[in-house]
Amino acid sequence: MTSILSFSGYVPRYRLARKAIAEANGWFAGGMGAMAKGERAYANWDEDVITMAVAAGRKALANQTPPAEVWLASTTLPFADRQNAGVVATALGCGEQVGALDIGGSLKSATSGLLAAARASGGDHSILLATAEQRQFKAGSTGELTSGDAAAAVLIGPGDGVAEIVGSAQSSVDFVDHYRASDKPFDYNWEERWVRDEGFSRLVPVVARDAIKRAGLTPGDIDHFILPAPSAATATMVAKRIGIGDGAIAGGLTETVGFSGSAHGLLMLVDVLERGRPGERILLIGFGQGVDAIVIETKPALADFIPADPLSAQLARGIASDNYMRYLSINGLVEQEHGLRAELDLQTQPTIMYRNKDVLLGFVGGECSACGAVQFPKSPICVNPNCGAMNAQGDYRFADLPATLQSYTSDRLTYTPDPPARYGMVKFRDGGCLMMDITDAREEEVGAGKPVTMAFRIKADDERRGIKRYFWKAVPRLDGRGDMA
Repeated sequence: MTSILSFSGYVPRYRLARKAIAEANGWFAGGMGAMAKGERAYANWDEDVITMAVAAGRKALANQTPPAEVWLASTTLPFADRQNAGVVATALGCGEQVGALDIGGSLKSATSGLLAAARASGGDHSILLATAEQRQFKAGSTGELTSGDAAAAVLIGPGDGVAEIVGSAQSSVDFVDHYRASDKPFDYNWEERWVRDEGFSRLVPVVARDAIKRAGLTPGDIDHFILPAPSAATATMVAKRIGIGDGAIAGGLTETVGFSGSAHGLLMLVDVLERGRPGERILLIGFGQGVDAIVIETKPALADFIPADPLSAQLARGIASDNYMRYLSINGLVEQEHGLRAELDLQTQPTIMYRNKDVLLGFVGGECSACGAVQFPKSPICVNPNCGAMNAQGDYRFADLPATLQSYTSDRLTYTPDPPARYGMVKFRDGGCLMMDITDAREEEVGAGKPVTMAFRIKADDERRGIKRYFWKAVPRLDGRGDMA
């Protein structure tokens, strides 16, 4: 039997008040005020689809056996011709003997990936399906208000898990509600009422009823109805057409996160599972040039499942802001003068990236087989002065180790897209010290002796050559667990 063995979501810490967007653009688009409630999550300058997928995947793999494959679903993958899922797999410490697959092209890519993973897994073959989205919109657009950046991950594999797919149905229809050409940065959206009435209203109910029937259920048996859409009214309308009661409609996280594109369905599923109980039936919809309808039943193991970092905790520790210009700047939506220090050009060397991939992406250091001393990075000679063993270093992963900030600097002279540049000396629990960048931190959260955890982030963006360099950074440890960021 193939089941959902584990799950997790990730929401970036920064949140922008929608009121700030509406006030900045109200002189031109006066109607934005009607949609200015709540806030939207947005990725920091050093985050993208890959880093968010790693964040969700790390939490989903906590206390789990590494998967045989890592899949990544998104319509905003950073690389058009470099396997994005491969970077995720290495950062997760899955090793080289792992399959990797990128899935894109539609906002239902994650739900289609979920069904494909359920069919492909089995035996001792498990698949981690991660999905993340960082969609860009023109300033002052409806999408800028309603969207949000986020990620989710589910581990699919054999055995008794927390939930099981008990029925599904799919359709493929070239219904173009929006599109984005490969050489364009923004979506082109068609009229909202037509999308609602001709798309969601007509296409979803047919496939949803088929999936429910294949599961041996009736619409009244559905406890949670998940329809990812920018508008909550759409879910209400479609549920009525299927025959599902209003009480079963899952919250869309619209006022706290925003609509996160292909990732939103799985993010909502994570939210439902975190609050769910065994024996519940969930209908998950994916919509985008067709429909995926998936019926999921929760199992007894859900009662004992403890999320590594619940969505509720992530939402509670968000950094709220009304700084609209910061959002525009770090998303490249406004051309800003960054000064001469920003012009330093350090060419990316693929040879160095490859030879040090485990160090840079996997955060792998060394452990001396002679004395047990831990260090980063590895070296031919053990750093323990009482040992000095030669070539005795085995792999030792630092990414999941609790650590403490011993000292730090806030630097406004060094260039960073989000000043000040913060960095400091980090000491790890098992040994080893490293000077590291600090990110996602309020000033009062940074200080000598304060606990930090590791986050996989963009180290530098080589815009001239179109490649990003990744490494790990320190973030304040605020989740009360100490192992994840």
